[in-house]
Amino acid sequence: MYLLKVAKFVNKEIIINSMPTGVEIALLEDKKLVELHNEKSDASFGVGDLYLGKVKKLIPGLNAAFVDVGFEKDAFLHYTDLSPFARSILKFTQQAMNANGTAFDFSKFQIEPEIVKTGKINEVLNGKPNVLVQILKEPIAAKGPRLSCEISLPGRFIVLTPFNEIVAISKKIHSSDERKRLQKIVESIRPKNFGVIVRTAAEGKSTSELHQDLLELSATWKTIQTNINGAEAPAKILSEQNKTTSILRDLLNEDFNKIVVNDKNMYNDLKNYIQRIAPDKADIVSYVNNGTPLFDQFGITKQVKGAFGKTVNLDSGAYLIIEHTEALHVVDVNSGYKSVSNSQEENALQTNLEAAEEIARQLRLRDIGGIIVVDFIDLKLPDNRKKLQDAMEEFMKTDRAKHAVLPISKFGLMQITRQRMRPEVNINTSENCPSCGGTGKISSTLLLEDEIEKRLSYLATHGHKNLTLLVHPIVYSHLTKGIFSSIAKRWKRNLKIKLTVVANSNYSIVEYRFFDQNEDEIKF
Repeated sequence: MYLLKVAKFVNKEIIINSMPTGVEIALLEDKKLVELHNEKSDASFGVGDLYLGKVKKLIPGLNAAFVDVGFEKDAFLHYTDLSPFARSILKFTQQAMNANGTAFDFSKFQIEPEIVKTGKINEVLNGKPNVLVQILKEPIAAKGPRLSCEISLPGRFIVLTPFNEIVAISKKIHSSDERKRLQKIVESIRPKNFGVIVRTAAEGKSTSELHQDLLELSATWKTIQTNINGAEAPAKILSEQNKTTSILRDLLNEDFNKIVVNDKNMYNDLKNYIQRIAPDKADIVSYVNNGTPLFDQFGITKQVKGAFGKTVNLDSGAYLIIEHTEALHVVDVNSGYKSVSNSQEENALQTNLEAAEEIARQLRLRDIGGIIVVDFIDLKLPDNRKKLQDAMEEFMKTDRAKHAVLPISKFGLMQITRQRMRPEVNINTSENCPSCGGTGKISSTLLLEDEIEKRLSYLATHGHKNLTLLVHPIVYSHLTKGIFSSIAKRWKRNLKIKLTVVANSNYSIVEYRFFDQNEDEIKF
């Protein structure tokens, strides 16, 4: 049932909510929220950004270096992320910095020999030079950014990789004839000293489309050369496109039928961008700004509230408990109240399949990375465990992050590893209780009674003789019980005022307000 559900056509929409503080981007699949991105207007150190960094410290024991890129903590560069062409990058960085305002011809750049895979960091970065680096992972928690020297410039159909001359075709393009065609095209248009990775989106594209993408990326590389010239480390050399256009670049395909944005300038920018990369898709962009919050119109706010708590409810009545520890994430699957069969095994399988689909969605939605351990409901039959394994892998196929799904262990646990590129999305879906302020405790009724009496006395001494007091129904009962001896009557008698007590069910139990004879609220 669930495998068929994954295989069908998926309707995809992107909703972009622009605010003064940044941009929120929601990706919907069949109206269901699967990804949520938040790009702050002052965001820096994003994945893909290029920096001129200064090597600050070499750590031979870790075979790594700490590099100053301008972040409060030095960034981390491991030997395995240096790139085989690290010496070429160091040489290029120095030449570009000292180019005296003119961009040298990169096609005539002399590539240096590759470094060995098992080498030492101090053999390559001795002297603590300046080096061109790319952000591999954003700063997470107390850690600085993680860097790479394997520079790559992603486009719509290809990825340009300077300093090597390798042409690679995406493994997701299965047709051998198509792979040969793309290989032949790229080899004929590839500039010297550049390698090219052909993306899945290039399947079926013409030579002119691939060539246009290549020309734009080549121009970007010239901009990088220009920006390095005269720069002083640490310095940002080039920013990755903003998150909105980078998501469109990576995701836009024939499944998309709607992109909605609430900002006129962004609408025009997106329209022009899509007109350039996919002219047949330009009409799917629409501008909506009618005074109602965009995320509310598309039901996203409600989905966020329902999806980011510790407990996630499923349609069958089953539910997930998602816990985060320092080392890993744990997901516990609990059975529901609906039964599809009289067989306990069949019910467990269906609940697990439903849970697997939601877990795959939760990993994308919260951008959970690292090790995830899932405690599914026990299945006795090996065939059913295999069905669950296959289903989990199928549900995870739409996840762009690198991941691996391990077989269910004899204890009924499944381990999933997922690449973490950015800090985990963590939204607080609970609200502080208006009565207790989140402490779990409220003042005693006796103390509340004393507080109201003190304020009444203050008002009486300042000339207020005709007052209305609004309180919660329970407090109302407490103040007015007893025909002749109620607390309210005692107050009126002692303070010589006219007092009307009114119950209001919209108030919290410790909330109260005073109004004068003109029905104006009295503020304290």
